[in-house]
Amino acid sequence: MRRRREAHPAAARALSATVNVLAAALVVAALVLPNTVVGLGPAKFTRIPAEAVIGAAVMLALPRRPRIVTAAVSGVALAALTVLNLLDMGFNQYLGRGFNPVLDWSLLGDAQSYLDDSLGRTTTLAVTAGVIALVLLLFALLALSTVRLSNLLARHSGTATRGTLIAGVVWITCSSLGLQVSGVPIAADRTATALKWQVRQARNTLRDEAEFAKVAKVDAFGNTPPAQLVPDLRGKDMIFTFIESYGRSAVEDPIMAPGVDSTLDARTQALAKAGFHAKSGWLTSATYGGSSWLGHSTTMSGLWISNQQRYRTVMASNHMSLTDAFKKTGAFDTVGVMPGVQKGWPEQKWYGLDKVYNAFQLGYQGPKFSWSTMPDQYALQQYQERVHSKQPADGKARMSLLILTSSHQPWAPIPKMVGWDQLGDGSIFKGIQAAGNDPADVIADTTKSRQEYGKSIQYSVTALTQWLTRYGNDNTVLVFLGDHQPIARVSGNHASRDVPVSIVAKDPKVLDKIAGWGWTDGLRPAHNAPVWKMSSFRDRFLTAYGSTPHPKKG
Repeated sequence: MRRRREAHPAAARALSATVNVLAAALVVAALVLPNTVVGLGPAKFTRIPAEAVIGAAVMLALPRRPRIVTAAVSGVALAALTVLNLLDMGFNQYLGRGFNPVLDWSLLGDAQSYLDDSLGRTTTLAVTAGVIALVLLLFALLALSTVRLSNLLARHSGTATRGTLIAGVVWITCSSLGLQVSGVPIAADRTATALKWQVRQARNTLRDEAEFAKVAKVDAFGNTPPAQLVPDLRGKDMIFTFIESYGRSAVEDPIMAPGVDSTLDARTQALAKAGFHAKSGWLTSATYGGSSWLGHSTTMSGLWISNQQRYRTVMASNHMSLTDAFKKTGAFDTVGVMPGVQKGWPEQKWYGLDKVYNAFQLGYQGPKFSWSTMPDQYALQQYQERVHSKQPADGKARMSLLILTSSHQPWAPIPKMVGWDQLGDGSIFKGIQAAGNDPADVIADTTKSRQEYGKSIQYSVTALTQWLTRYGNDNTVLVFLGDHQPIARVSGNHASRDVPVSIVAKDPKVLDKIAGWGWTDGLRPAHNAPVWKMSSFRDRFLTAYGSTPHPKKG
């Protein structure tokens, strides 16, 4: 190597200079990297990072061995922060929030499972291996880059010292005067700010865990006697249904809304023809873009369950869920139909469900539709055959909880409605699935994702309301809602967290009980319909239907 440098000194100097420039560019890019896709742009990478100026000063002051160790450790730390930045970027894009380093590591496994279902096992393994390789490469390159740059500073200490002083003065001047390029401040301290944010977030997460555990022990209806729980719904055929990713954007976005609104209006008319009427409003979900279980548990608990730790706390508590309130009355059998559940589900106990049908207990022999294990229409028909058509043996009424999954991303392929009498074991869907869109094509195209998302919501709403008009009875009361908005790439970077919620019934007394809520008649909530936090729904619902508060205090 040395002989080659001596034989080609100009080429060696050019190569060395190129490597130095690339090392400096990599370090600066890592220091100023934003944590959102929206923040990406050339101007973001032409800033002066304060951390680079301070780091150069420190390297110039250290002896050789401590300098190399410090440089290597700094490179590894910068790589770790860069990975957290990239995770922030992905979480902001898909879930509308940053990555929580205390709670969110478990969600990476869920993301891998989602890719497995959407893109196939082989592609997922390739993507996973590629990501791991890139992360390891990033750590190696940043560590080597910081060491190389520290050596370069030491070799040219005089020039480096003057350059560092000049850079420091420029940074202070730009910061004091607020100088910007294309609206972006020239003086940057992005890495220091990100580090402070991560430390603050970890501290707040640990504090929140302790405080929320106390909040979860308080329940306005925790000591209510069974006879005083939902007395106005005794004898009703109660059904609570969540439609995956059914958000406000589906109803109001200019691309999705025309088709979805047309479906909601048509299905409102079909319900009215069958004797059913509906009222609808908005709830602000505790989650966004994913983590559906947070929306489910927030609605049912009356608590704001916005992260995994809160979810675990509630699931381990005896805080009463809305569904469990029906079980506690002793007047209802309770059942769940969960086509998205593909493993053990200990949450069944907290939800107060006597029986749960998961993805493997509904007899489906057709193809998966990406992540969704079966079409909603099939799941509803199985609910009809296995549950709804059978009267409880003990003469009780029934309360059911259904989670519909056909509108889960990536919205390809999407099922189509078939004749209810033709569903059989689901094999009829093989041709429909084969003729559908490729998930990879939809994922890669934002416009197509939005269009197909809208179609998936139309399908789910149609399947549910057709089931109701076909099989509902005079005592059926259907409460259905979305669990969260779709991902930001579909709903928009500044979309609300609102989801539609509807109550449908034949008995006019049921809707009369909520006349004071100000909800819109029909399945489509008006733009100015009331917006409540999702966590307020449980207590409002219990109160509207005659429940008497008897608080339990922690």
